[in-house]
Amino acid sequence: MIATIDSIQFLLKQGLAFRGHDESRDSGNRGNFLKLLCFLTDHKEDINVVTFDNAPRNLQMTSNEIQKDIVSCGAVETTNIIIKEMGDVLFSIVIDESRDISTKEQMVVVLHYVDKSGYVVERFIVIEHVTSTTSISLKEVLDKLFSIHGLSMSRLRGQRYDGASNMQGEFNGLKTLILKDNKCAYFIHCFAHQFQLALISMAKKHEDVNSLFNLVAMLVNVVGASAKHHAILQEKHAQVVIKALDDGELSSGQGLNQEITLKRSVDTRWGSHYGTLLSIITMFPSIVDVLEIMSNEGNFEQRFQATMLLKCMQSFDFEFSLLLIKKILG
Repeated sequence: MIATIDSIQFLLKQGLAFRGHDESRDSGNRGNFLKLLCFLTDHKEDINVVTFDNAPRNLQMTSNEIQKDIVSCGAVETTNIIIKEMGDVLFSIVIDESRDISTKEQMVVVLHYVDKSGYVVERFIVIEHVTSTTSISLKEVLDKLFSIHGLSMSRLRGQRYDGASNMQGEFNGLKTLILKDNKCAYFIHCFAHQFQLALISMAKKHEDVNSLFNLVAMLVNVVGASAKHHAILQEKHAQVVIKALDDGELSSGQGLNQEITLKRSVDTRWGSHYGTLLSIITMFPSIVDVLEIMSNEGNFEQRFQATMLLKCMQSFDFEFSLLLIKKILG
């Protein structure tokens, strides 16, 4: 029990993922949970009697189900601490929704309030799965969340979302539905979202920058449209990394030289543009190799697009703009 509590506290403070790729005893990558548990076992004498070899096989806390239970317990305890810390103060909510990697819709809820010391505090409270992103569905999930944690809609004084119609629509948006329950829950269009949109609008008014992002979008679509070409890109880049490691140009180690790919950028997430540019710079030689292959193979349209992209990518203007915008966004 002591080991469980200490492990939970340490993991929550670190905010680390539990699972590793190979959790066997001889593995060099057992995951954060088991590594931290080993560390605690080696440095706290009172834990030795209840972990690993000194514990019964059904009490070693290495089961996937046990680790998931610990994650759930940690989430519940952390949420309870946040709610208790809030007390009966007035607060506002920040909500956004997006799809996870499995294409499930998720609603993220953050509480914003002033604590007893007079400091403005933001606390992430939950990621809630939603079957629909309509304003009515989001309102139902929010009401359920308030009920579970004992939060009162009457204490709500602000709501902040992006500019999507289901969030801030004048007639049926989530903003309007909440205002019907509480006239004091004033709505503010998320400043970060406005900033993203402003950056995009200003950038596209500059001919060279607009041209760069149009070419980048075309490049990602052309190379990523085919699973075959995507596989060739990964193989080419892997060969480049291996050669660089052999030549001593790259350092090896855990977490370094991870597999990367070309990702589509999203206009409402300016950081995604930066990530796309970094990928292109890192994989530049491999991308050129793939485009050269495409310019000699495939149908007429693919050969035309590949030839045009090759010409643009190897021009001074493109490479200068690529490095300049990468520097600015970074």
